[in-house]
Amino acid sequence: MKILILGGTAWLGREIAREALARGHAVTALARGESGSVPDAVTHVVADRSRPGAYAEVADRDWDAVVEISWQPAFVRDALAALGDRAAHWTLISSTSVYASAAEIGADESAATFAPLQGDRAERAEYGEAKAAVEQASRAAVDEKLLIVRPGLIGGPGDETGRSGAWVARAARAPGAPLLVPDEPSMPTQVVDVRDLVAFVVDSAERRLHGIVNAVGPVVPLGEWIEESRRIGGHGGELVVASSAWLLANGVEEFMGEESLALWLPDPDYLGFSARSGRAAEAEGLTHRPRSELLGDVLEWERSRGLDRPRRAGLSAEREAELLQRHAASD
Repeated sequence: MKILILGGTAWLGREIAREALARGHAVTALARGESGSVPDAVTHVVADRSRPGAYAEVADRDWDAVVEISWQPAFVRDALAALGDRAAHWTLISSTSVYASAAEIGADESAATFAPLQGDRAERAEYGEAKAAVEQASRAAVDEKLLIVRPGLIGGPGDETGRSGAWVARAARAPGAPLLVPDEPSMPTQVVDVRDLVAFVVDSAERRLHGIVNAVGPVVPLGEWIEESRRIGGHGGELVVASSAWLLANGVEEFMGEESLALWLPDPDYLGFSARSGRAAEAEGLTHRPRSELLGDVLEWERSRGLDRPRRAGLSAEREAELLQRHAASD
């Protein structure tokens, strides 16, 4: 197949390109290249999608499959106008952030989405509305050959957000030290391994799958995720369990970001954020490697990056020590 990836230099696009190459497909990536380099053997068309003529070098060819990753409405509309008639299949990588509510456990693809963003450019705070807009534009242009893939939290080796590797990296960083954990063992987590996701995306392009699917991982209780992280990271220290109320009162960030507890999301409005239905994608072939394999591989990648580096998710050693001291004093 001749596959065009609109993107291809950031993490997900690069992994899709690698998967397609491994299957013998010819891959072209159209991107500025500011997020990194394309894999070897990928043809890189350097283009700024905000400028006129961005697609000139690829618009005169027929493509077996196009994979669109952008969330900027103007980029997506322009790409559809330039390439929609030249593609036999079109995959839009959307997001579960497109859904207007995260309160319902087990919600599927029929759940209500945000009203599409009006306008051409979106700010990060408008991500969900922007994804709704690019879905709308894609359906209007190429609906009969369109697959909309809505991933949830993507993890695995290469996860620069640090979310999927935070707990196992912490376990390995200080295996004998007390570990601060939230008193929410049944809280759901839901991580789709990037390798499983890209295999599904390329499979679907090969099969010309049509429709909308949530590409989400299996639901794993937070307590199980932490225990498996401890086992793989070799942690044998004490567990110090703190209530969500105490953690919030002491300024601990939820879910992601600096000085956060990764994957912990006690806000009741987000009860279903990490518990969406992925049955439709699984029925179409999305499979999930064991969580032990994901965590083992992400720990190897975390070690290569440095377990003591500043993190985009998880507590620093200094902040955790401070919180442990406060918690002990409050008992």
